[in-house]
Amino acid sequence: MFDDLKPHIADLRKRLMISALSLFVFFIACFFFYEPILTWMMVPVEAVLPPDSKMVAVEIQETFFTALKVAFFSGFILSLPVIFWQLWLFLAPGLYEHEKKLVVPFVFFATLMFLIGSSFAYYVVVPYGFEFLVNFGSAVVTILPSIGKYVGFFTKLLFGFGIAFELPVITFFLAKIGLVDDKMLKDFFKYAVVIIFVVASLLTPPDVITQFLMAGPLIILYGVSIYIAKVFNPAPVDEEDDFDDLDEESDENEDLDEIDFDNEKKRK
Repeated sequence: MFDDLKPHIADLRKRLMISALSLFVFFIACFFFYEPILTWMMVPVEAVLPPDSKMVAVEIQETFFTALKVAFFSGFILSLPVIFWQLWLFLAPGLYEHEKKLVVPFVFFATLMFLIGSSFAYYVVVPYGFEFLVNFGSAVVTILPSIGKYVGFFTKLLFGFGIAFELPVITFFLAKIGLVDDKMLKDFFKYAVVIIFVVASLLTPPDVITQFLMAGPLIILYGVSIYIAKVFNPAPVDEEDDFDDLDEESDENEDLDEIDFDNEKKRK
């Protein structure tokens, strides 16, 4: 059994090494340009900071480690096409020939949905969330946000939204290989809503508005995923329900025949 897994383990190691190499190359490149990237990251919070507040580094090494975080996150974004491509190549041996040809659409839409999710977080969720956090208690305290903690929270938020927006792409893949269908997703919907709100409360600032800003799009995407599953792997028709419908039709036909027979007797 272990011998059968060796080729898969070797292939997985190869895909991980290529992905890691791509991430490392982009990480090095982004490290030399971390300042303009960091400036772009700080735009949402600087727009809501009071005039007498600014970003600070609490510890001596904080600026350096912040630069590493910025470079790593930027490198990860740039290497997404390579990562998704290697993921597809690892899964391709278990697919049919016509399914293997979907590598380009998969890589394109997986990268696109991650960028859409991150952009939604940057342009919608982050401004509202940090405006709430900054204004809360600003009348009695001076806001001096730590650059390291801000970047950590910022990247976690964008990464969370990016992964969450992959739901339709994941559903498409699972539907194509027959692991999920529209009925399964419909039955799981009420549980999915609870999970979505729990995830939203963990990833967003502690206010209702930003939580709904994350939960709302995810519920919509879940509905889109149900439609995708219905198109690519619709649930089979329940045979028992068909037999029940046939029995009901037969009973109705028998009742109609009895009524016709009674009416014929009355005429005679």
